[in-house]
Parts: sequence; C-alpha cells; structure tokens
Amino acid sequence: MADEDVLNAEEAEAASSHEYESGPDASQPRDPEAASRALGEVQELLRRHRVVLELAHRQRHGEAEERHELVEQLVEKQHLAELRARLDRLHSADIAYVLEALPYPDRMIVWDLVKSERDGEILLEVSDSVRESLIQSMDREELVEAVETLDTDEIAELAPDLPTDVVEEVSQGLSHEERAQLRASMSFPEDSVGELMDFEAITVRHDYTLDMVLRELRTLEELPDHTDQVFVVDEQGALLGSLPLDRLLVNQPDVLVTDVMKRDVLTLQPLEEAGEAAQAFERYDLVSAPVVDPYNRIIGRVTVAEMLDVIREEGDSEALAKAGLREEEDLFSSVWDSARNRWPWLAVNLCTAFFASRVIGLFEGTIERVVALATLMPIVAGLAGNTGNQTMTLLVRSIALGQVNASNARRLLAKEFAIAGLNGAAWGTIAGLAAWLLYRASPQGWLIGLTMGLAIVLNLLVAALIAFAVPFTLERLGRDPAIGSSVLLTFSTDSMGFMIFLGLATLFFA
Repeated sequence: MADEDVLNAEEAEAASSHEYESGPDASQPRDPEAASRALGEVQELLRRHRVVLELAHRQRHGEAEERHELVEQLVEKQHLAELRARLDRLHSADIAYVLEALPYPDRMIVWDLVKSERDGEILLEVSDSVRESLIQSMDREELVEAVETLDTDEIAELAPDLPTDVVEEVSQGLSHEERAQLRASMSFPEDSVGELMDFEAITVRHDYTLDMVLRELRTLEELPDHTDQVFVVDEQGALLGSLPLDRLLVNQPDVLVTDVMKRDVLTLQPLEEAGEAAQAFERYDLVSAPVVDPYNRIIGRVTVAEMLDVIREEGDSEALAKAGLREEEDLFSSVWDSARNRWPWLAVNLCTAFFASRVIGLFEGTIERVVALATLMPIVAGLAGNTGNQTMTLLVRSIALGQVNASNARRLLAKEFAIAGLNGAAWGTIAGLAAWLLYRASPQGWLIGLTMGLAIVLNLLVAALIAFAVPFTLERLGRDPAIGSSVLLTFSTDSMGFMIFLGLATLFFA
C-alpha cells in the first residue's frame, strides 16, 4: 500500500512538472487552479514524509542504532529534496497560498525549504497573521538577508512587522536616495496612497521627440512593473500629462511628445485614502497613476497591483468586521488566540440574547394561553433578519463606494421602506395563511394567522430602519460601517420581532 502511495504521488509530481516552464519567476501560472493543485501536492509530500519517518521509527527494534539513524536521515533527505524541488517551481504567490493553508509544524517545514533569496517576496505575499509567525521563526541575519532583496517601497510595507534593529541595519545598506525614499514611505499614514506608492515613475520632458524618449528608455535595464505610460513634465518638473506606450510606438520618431501626450491624467495625493484611489482605478480601468506633491511635481506612482491588494484587503476586512471579528486570524493559530479574537462581539451577542429572552418573559401569560405562539416566533425574527441583512449589505457597500450621502439618504431610506412594506405584505400574507392552515382546528386559528401576517409586516419595516441606521451611525462615529453590523441587526430584529409578535398576540387574545 505504501508503494502505491509513492507511485501515485510520483505520477502527480510528473504530471504537474510542466506547470511553470519559466520557473518561479513566471509572472502568471498557467491556470487559476495551479495554486490549489500545488497545495494538494505539497500536503501529499508532507504526508508521505511523515509516514515513512514513522515506519522507520517503528523498525528501530532489531537494527543497530547507528544504521537505523543513517537510514532515517537518508529517507528524510530524499523526501525533503523532492518537496524542495516542487517548491522551487512554484510562484512566490503560490508558496504564500500554500503556507497559509498549512498547520504550523508543516508550515515551518515548507518555510525552511524555500530558497532564502525568495523569503522577502514571499513575506510580502502572505497574510499579516501568517507573516508574523514566519518572522518569529527567523533569526536576525535571515531577516536582514531577506529584506535586503526588496525595493524601498516593499521594505516600507514590511517595516511595521520587522524588529527595529533589522530595519535600521537594512537602511544602512541603502544609497542616500533610497534611504530618503524609505523614510518618506514610512512617514505616510497607514492605508494612504503614499504608503503604497513606489518611486519608479519614469518622466520625460514635453519638448522631447518620441525618438529621444525611446533612446532614454533603452538606457534602463528594464521597465518598472506595470509600466503602461511615462509621465510628461515641464522644465520645472511639474506634471503636464502622460505618454501612453502605444502612442509612443505607433507615431513617427520625430513627433514631439507634447503633440501626442494625454493631458487629462488622473493624479493622486500621497495623503489620500488608498480605498478611494482603488475605486478610481476600478472606475477608470487604470494600470498606473502618478502621485504628485502640492506643487504638482511627481514623487512616485501607484499601480494596479497595489490597488488590487487594497480592494482584496478591504473586502476581507469588511467581511470579518460584519461577523464581529476584530482582525484577520491565522487559519491555524492557537485555540486561545482564535477564541480571544471572537470574544468582543460574542459578549455583545450574549447580552442581547439575554435582553431578547427578557422580552419573551414579559409575555409568558400570553404564551401560556396560546402555546402555538412559541413555535411561530422564530419565523418572524428570522424573516426580518434576512431582509435586514440584504438592506445592510447593499448600504455598507454603497457607503464604501461613496455613493450614499446626506442628499440621497432620505430617498434611499424611503425606497427601502417601500421594499420592506411590499415584501412584508406578500410574505406576511403567505405566512399568515400557512399559520391559519396549521392551526385552523383551533377557534383562534384565524387570529394566529392575522397576528403572524401583521407581525411580519411591522418587523420587516423595523429591520429596514435598523439596517439603515446602524451603518450610518457607525460612519458618523468614525468607525467602519460594517463593524458588528450583523450582530446588532440580529439583536434588533429578534427583540423587536418578539415584542411585536407577542404584543399583537396579547392585544388580539386579551
């Protein structure tokens, strides 16, 4: 059976060996499932490694100690060499994906097998929580060696997670210009354009010919990543426009830059929020954009690669905040850390649940008289919670995109009220009829159905109001509109749903 496992794994290894024909520096995998397949193969190699070591350990009895240790070392080296070879063919982003999906012991095995010259770029790719565990496993010399392979803007991105002495040592090895760029990048606020920008913006004078621009570009060893345009400046260095590379290539060499350049260039300020810049990239299908100072002089640029990271991180943060999680957690972090991350809103939820139970307690007499009410209460609360989540998700997204403001908020609220009223009337009628059919044998069956229908209408209206009020209130308080929104909405729809349903029942069955 063990031989079959080895053969199957070797066949999988051979079948995937052509995935990265150009090696780990390939900019794109052949297909989006390459990372998932690589994870499966790495997990299989790790499993085989553990199985063989365990078998070797069990065979210790009856063999000479020295011979046994030698065999065990040879087997371990063989499997680790196979795993190292597989990792060498993976893109850095795929290695980061694999590391995030492995438990800590396996993660450390894989991390130790990665070539040291790739450590820096992989640290940039992994999530913050996983990066922390990797950095903690590295000594000072390893960290310095890894960070020295990065550009200044990438060093600035890693700097908050690195020991201060490591950052200082790395900065000493930079040129005077690079040190100034590093200090500038680290001085900008978190989640600002300045924090994300790089300093590889190519500028040309407006009075150059296209032939002069081409000759200047040929002096570079390579173009910076995601270069789709060069930026045109005047004699004082102020930005005038941009020269897309397609215009550079299709026009005659003796044409002046000023005659073919684009003048309507979107510019960014270093203190602008990165989220707003990401929205601009998405809206205008940008690949790169210049960052300028108050005098309209170029100090750097941002590219679509950074903006995609911003969009992904904001989406992850919003999803976590909506569920009441304080921060992104390592999938395989300790039980204690993961539990503690989930405590704050669980505590809020516990308090709100007790409050909802006290609401039910106020109507114990009504429930005792009409026991059927106890079985129907969750329907009213659940339906309102669902429609409220729909409204809140739409609103939080619209606030994040800047589409909702004071001038259109009332109109949007009126629309959501109308939707809630229409849905309440439709589904309240259906639920009321269903309740009447269930309890039609009872003389109070029609009252139960009427109570059910009216409670659903009223609670859906309450859900729309709460779903609208919570994100706006959080935004006014300077907080993320998504923080704990689901918890607050559930509390409101449960408590108000119970109160409305049982209140109506008390009124009708008095």
